[in-house]
Amino acid sequence: MSINTETFSATMREKAIDVANQRLLVTNLRGSQQEEDLSEPANCDGYGRVRHFRRLGSPGWPENPLPIDPASRKLGLQRHDVLKAQVFQNAACNWRCWYCFVPFNLLSASREHSGWLSAAEILDLYEREPDPPAVIDLSGGQPDLTPEWVPWMMREMKRRGLDQSVYLWSDDNLSNDYFWRFLTAEDIALVRGYANYGKVCCFKGFNRESFAFNTAAAPELFDQQFALFRRYIELGIDLYAYATFTAPRETEIEAEMRSFVDQLQAISPNLPLRVVPLDVRAFAPVHERMGVDHHRSLKIQTNAIRCWNMELEHRFSTDLRQQPIYAIPL
Repeated sequence: MSINTETFSATMREKAIDVANQRLLVTNLRGSQQEEDLSEPANCDGYGRVRHFRRLGSPGWPENPLPIDPASRKLGLQRHDVLKAQVFQNAACNWRCWYCFVPFNLLSASREHSGWLSAAEILDLYEREPDPPAVIDLSGGQPDLTPEWVPWMMREMKRRGLDQSVYLWSDDNLSNDYFWRFLTAEDIALVRGYANYGKVCCFKGFNRESFAFNTAAAPELFDQQFALFRRYIELGIDLYAYATFTAPRETEIEAEMRSFVDQLQAISPNLPLRVVPLDVRAFAPVHERMGVDHHRSLKIQTNAIRCWNMELEHRFSTDLRQQPIYAIPL
């Protein structure tokens, strides 16, 4: 049975945010299963982790310049292949992607591994760390269940004078319209005008079947992703995307990937060049969720990425494909 995304989103939001006091539930990683996969111990009293974003991945997969290149550009840094970021996770998600590296019990707005924090309290923890990274990543969970988090952080960062020296990055799984439903016009104007900010959204699959397989959500919501992404582009914010290409069975992948890229280009002709496919791997919490279809899907994604690479080579010049991702016009 598919997740009822509208109902489940409302339930998760109600549990995960305290609008009156400008607080949200932030995951505490200490003692959690996710902690096993961390390359460094949890920091910020357990509420944070340091992530090393790496440009180079598996053979055959495109480089991943996110958020390395957008952040480096805004902060005036030289090109790097590894970028450290301070990550905070909100403690709720409305989908259950089987490959998610976050254990599902950390996505349910449970108080067992989370606590109520304001933007000021988050930044207090951040500033107390020795030599904190110059990038803050608001992750999850699904941060856009609590879209107020981004403008709350922006206002507090401005108040502390961090808005010029720290880059803010946030994730979105393209599952709801809460950005427009719950943010005020003043909030949206702040997000649109905040210089050191980038947003990445994730397309969960390349067709309806792969989307439903990956998320446990209704297949028709695959199409909603494109409508939501178009609305974000219209805001004029610095916008990027990930895509995951795991699927339950081998189908007409060449034709279906061609259709997926067509849908991206219907939003903006150059949009595929701002999309980074993610090589799905089995982190510790994932193994127990995997059945035969999931193991097979890891092999199917290798054929899918071949088709993706072929589409981009056919549609875009070498010069354009070699441009920095932030320089691709939308």
